Amino acid sequence: MRTSFSASLLVLTVLGVVGATRCAPAPKLTTTTIGPNDNRKPAGKLANGVLTIELEARAGTWYPDGPKGVALAVFAFAEAGQALQSPGPLIRVPAGTQVHATIHNTLAKPMWLYGMGAKTGMGDSVQIAAGASKDVQFTRSTAGTFAYLARTDTFPIAARFGADAQLNGAMVVDSAGAAPSNDRIFVISSYAELDTTTRSGINKNVGLNFNGIGYPANERLQLTQGDSVHWRFINLSNLEHPLHLHGFYYRVDARGDVSGDTAYAAVQRRMAVTEVVKPLQTMALTFSPERSGNWVFHCHVASHIAPFESFDSDKSVMTHEDHDATADANHMVGLVLAMNVRRTGPAPVAPAVARSIRMIVRSKAAVYGKNIGYAFVLGGSPEERDTAAMKVPGPQLELTRGERVAVTIVNQSHESAAIHWHGIELESFPDGVPGISGDSGSILPHIKAGDSITVRFTPPRAGTFIYHSHSNEFQQISSGLYGALIVREPGEKPAPGAEHVLLLSDGGPIGNFFDPTKYPQALVNGSGTPAPIDLKVGAHGRFRLINIHSDFAMAVTLLNGDKPVEWRVLAKDGFPLTAMQSTPRAAAVTIQPGETYDIEVVPHAAATLTWRYSIDGVPPTLVKPVEGVVRVH
Repeated sequence: MRTSFSASLLVLTVLGVVGATRCAPAPKLTTTTIGPNDNRKPAGKLANGVLTIELEARAGTWYPDGPKGVALAVFAFAEAGQALQSPGPLIRVPAGTQVHATIHNTLAKPMWLYGMGAKTGMGDSVQIAAGASKDVQFTRSTAGTFAYLARTDTFPIAARFGADAQLNGAMVVDSAGAAPSNDRIFVISSYAELDTTTRSGINKNVGLNFNGIGYPANERLQLTQGDSVHWRFINLSNLEHPLHLHGFYYRVDARGDVSGDTAYAAVQRRMAVTEVVKPLQTMALTFSPERSGNWVFHCHVASHIAPFESFDSDKSVMTHEDHDATADANHMVGLVLAMNVRRTGPAPVAPAVARSIRMIVRSKAAVYGKNIGYAFVLGGSPEERDTAAMKVPGPQLELTRGERVAVTIVNQSHESAAIHWHGIELESFPDGVPGISGDSGSILPHIKAGDSITVRFTPPRAGTFIYHSHSNEFQQISSGLYGALIVREPGEKPAPGAEHVLLLSDGGPIGNFFDPTKYPQALVNGSGTPAPIDLKVGAHGRFRLINIHSDFAMAVTLLNGDKPVEWRVLAKDGFPLTAMQSTPRAAAVTIQPGETYDIEVVPHAAATLTWRYSIDGVPPTLVKPVEGVVRVH
């Protein structure tokens, strides 16, 4: 499955799965509530190296947005005689433990269970008839992050958008003899109902969440400055999720899928601010929240954190939008974890501001067909004097490592605005998430139409970053509010033609998740026909790749004829890779929304090369790739 509602549902439509899924009868709402499961309490009884557990699959009513949100009739697991949970009860055991499980299928249809056989993950399945029970026994000898999950229809697991999509549970195997872990486990699940009468193709019954409940109804995580935080993620939805941490880097400790994962040795680990977890994949990470305040960790696919109303809103209407203090934090929903980091020492003394920047936010009707366009304009530039200027992407901002900046954001658009300085390690208040960023005494507000705000921060490292909207993201990011942010070492001046920024973005908002004719045109540096790039034979050319599509992962290749050339990846998300991680490889990468790559190309002979940018996983016959030329002299 692909990274967004758009691409993944389109692929399922092409395969004929979606139409079949729509025909499956939905269960009815019941008085039995399915509660969220924070995965902190292992289920069953562990004694003498054997875990005994009894599970039931039952129908219930699930509230993925909290008790005041939509009510969905779905299936879920529970320990026998106990409350239903989404995800199901946590199975957590030391390596070598035998698991004796009894599974009761109380549903009125058969169920296929995965992850509880001799093989992990999808290797074995057990069919349990309606109303029947089965005993299963297995041993997990290898430490790692696993899962169990089930389906109730003959469609593949990839088609679980409906009632059986919550038949999931985490399974964690700890190293034998290891001390109790202080990690947190987050299971991602999804639910969607199709509706051809809506603008987007889906209705309000959408559920995307961590551990069975979405933001803002979910838990506010409480951390302490300087702590070591360990998280595990298990993606049991049918969508890809590039997971993005604000304000800090996290270390990727292990990657895998529900069949098993690989714990990285120290030399293999790398740092990231955005890392994709595909369906049935797992990830373990560690980070240290070095600065206090409020922060968020979220999926960087805009439709996965957007209220349903934004999908079907008329994006051609320019009405003034006010946000009061209580609504500020609710411009995001779903796949968001909010956290508060408690301060443990005195507040750091900020250095003096060395540079002031003025950024103007504009909007204009009928820029993308009938739809509104947005633009960032640099204060003091010719575009500021030309009030009709709507150039995208926004101006390339070049900052200096260690040099403090004050950025005044002036909102001349018709609705609220905010800027997130993506990938920058900074204080909480300027991070740019209205209603969250800051601390109890000072929370960043939305910048209302006609208002302004000044934020200050000091970039601590050189690299390739992004700035973009963090308000009405599903519309504003796709329609112009983004730009490249390059931080350089003091005194650094690249030679002319030695580096090239390639910023991949949308050319307007998504119209319908199922209709590729209503997808926005992919743009490179604001154009569907990118300008040629010139390189010299034997010279080191640096390419700064940035994907700020609202919803799409992009497959990027550099071809000589029909074969990829060779390149080296120097950095990801602005963090340099080690020599072992930066060896030459074929010039092909899938770059997720919110990721950046620094890549080095050293051509050895004169040639005309082709850049190709296509939506990952979508056939080029449905959405035409964008191509550009690299001329090697």
